Amino acid sequence: MEREDQAAFRAPELPEDVAATDLDKEVRAELLSLSRDTADRVARHLVAAGQIIDEDSELALHHAIAARRLASRIAVVREAVGLAAYAAGDWTTAIAELRTYHRMTGRQTHLAELADCERALGRPERAIDLFRGAEKEALDKAGAIELLIVAAGARGDLGQHDAAVAMLQVRELTADEDADWAARLRYAYADALLAAGRREESREWFARAAATDQDSLTDAAERLLELDGVTIEGDDPDEDDDLDGDENPAEARADHDEDDDESADEDDEDEDGDDLDGAYLDDDESDDDEDDDDEDDDELVDDVADGKAGDDEFVARGAEDVDEDDEVDEDDEPAGGVTQGGKETGA
Repeated sequence: MEREDQAAFRAPELPEDVAATDLDKEVRAELLSLSRDTADRVARHLVAAGQIIDEDSELALHHAIAARRLASRIAVVREAVGLAAYAAGDWTTAIAELRTYHRMTGRQTHLAELADCERALGRPERAIDLFRGAEKEALDKAGAIELLIVAAGARGDLGQHDAAVAMLQVRELTADEDADWAARLRYAYADALLAAGRREESREWFARAAATDQDSLTDAAERLLELDGVTIEGDDPDEDDDLDGDENPAEARADHDEDDDESADEDDEDEDGDDLDGAYLDDDESDDDEDDDDEDDDELVDDVADGKAGDDEFVARGAEDVDEDDEVDEDDEPAGGVTQGGKETGA
């Protein structure tokens, strides 16, 4: 069910610094069929949605819906609603709006997002079907790679981890690329290897992904540290549990030292008492030897043990190239010109 309530929906206020001219010229051209005032409001809502989609996806979705209420027959508006819903985790709305956009334009621009929504809704088979049915010539490389990653993830959802690994063994995996999809592809491959129980190979590919991911699009570096068992200093929540949260550590140590001094004084007093008892026993011995067994009650033994702990070391090693001759199920060919097993599968 969509999040929009037709009866109670109120469009969010438009920031004063958001102007219609901030919208891309090609997108604004699609609004020419609207009246000038309506086109201006739609454009401003689209701009506002685009500006905050990463920080506040819910508000971005409301701006996009406000634009749709004014211009539901404009394809770019339906696309904006679909992408905002996807960012907000409203999978059903995202699917409906992105499919509408595809029908209105004849494009297949957002197949990866559609497949990912199907996975999120617990329907990995549909995600795989979208991958299989994609028109290869209609996808650019980035879109094809993203769809491949999602389809491999769907295989993993079904427990087919070896198949997921095989799907991702495409030529682009080892290509010397610095595009955003390169880091994501290597990360997905490393994750699939780990799920398949191939830990050492997984570590190598997380290292490759981290080296490629200059913009921190993934958490490959963190996953690599996790595999190496490295804990970042200061992340241990159990550290200094004996200290009060509001207490100064120096004061706490001073109080601890005072307690030690008091304990030492008490021990000294006990020793003095033992000496006096010994004196009385000596007097009793000179007069009478009947109390010799009482000396055993005054003996005291203390044992102290010391320990040491070592530090973990981070060791990085190089990764090996994937064999490009690995075979993949014929139905799982990568879409959009992505090559598999060293052979072209699309334009």
